[in-house]
Amino acid sequence: MKDKIEQIKMEFEEKIKGKSLKEIKELETYFIGRKGKVTELFKMLKTLPKMQRREFGAEINELKQFIEKNISEQVATLERKEKIRKLKEESIDVTLPGIKLHTGNLHILSQTILEVEKIFLSMGFDVMVGPEIEKDYYNFEALNIPEFHPARDMQDTFYLAKKILLRTQTSPIQIHAMEKYKPPIRIIAVGRCYRRDAVDSSHFPIFHQVEGLVVDRKVTFANLKGTLAEFTREMFGKDVKVRFTPSYFPFVEPGAETSITCVLCGGKGCPVCKYTGWLEMGGSGMVHPNVLRGVGIDPEVYQGFAFGWGIERIAMIKYRIPDIRMFYQNDLRFLKQFKG
Repeated sequence: MKDKIEQIKMEFEEKIKGKSLKEIKELETYFIGRKGKVTELFKMLKTLPKMQRREFGAEINELKQFIEKNISEQVATLERKEKIRKLKEESIDVTLPGIKLHTGNLHILSQTILEVEKIFLSMGFDVMVGPEIEKDYYNFEALNIPEFHPARDMQDTFYLAKKILLRTQTSPIQIHAMEKYKPPIRIIAVGRCYRRDAVDSSHFPIFHQVEGLVVDRKVTFANLKGTLAEFTREMFGKDVKVRFTPSYFPFVEPGAETSITCVLCGGKGCPVCKYTGWLEMGGSGMVHPNVLRGVGIDPEVYQGFAFGWGIERIAMIKYRIPDIRMFYQNDLRFLKQFKG
């Protein structure tokens, strides 16, 4: 038995030299596994006389502990070497330039909308939204444009069903606001609108508007002018002025077309402003008494003003964009210029 213990020890010492982690695991099974050589020695103890069992049992335990210790040390050494190798192979040179991450940004129209909202919020306005699929009543009738009114011809409308359409303007939100809230009312509405316009450099079937509405006691045209003048200064610069020229819109009386001094030539005249020195922005005026009566507001007590400007128009002027179609072509060369 003693010779067999010594023989197994020598065999182990010889076989463990230069082995890999996988091979050492196999050796562990070979020597001290359930059917290993050391385990077989323990089974042989039963065949020995009682007095010899204790002596050889202690020696077999020593052999097992010797094997376990050597395997453990060898595994630790190999794992340490493997870790050092991996660290060396997978090391990162922190002095090298980093990898540039290409991140997206808000679309230029979204940036413009946020800027418009920020300016009006600072002036005490609330922001409202409304449905893009609208009833004919809110898009036309409640705005003093009854059926067969000639003003309907000015807006070539997308009808989805009888009396159901894609809104042609954000003005319906005015009606929703006045039905929902009592004066005083001071809101802006920003959103998409739809018209069957022929596509060119200044027209597109989808566009965005910012609509403003104020209803209160003793509201005058001067309040409208002051509001748009302040917005214009904040959006385009302190030297840009607003001009009002008489115009007709069914839902306001009196109505006015609003223009600003050309931001390219400073009002001196250039091809962009057709040498007038002014750029048209949108309609405005005092809310028509019929519109107020339609929502249950007494025009003898309350007055209001409203205006509507195109978001695309604002962005085109502010950022010198020559063609409205550029907003919708998804050309990254164009969009990357506006990283807000």
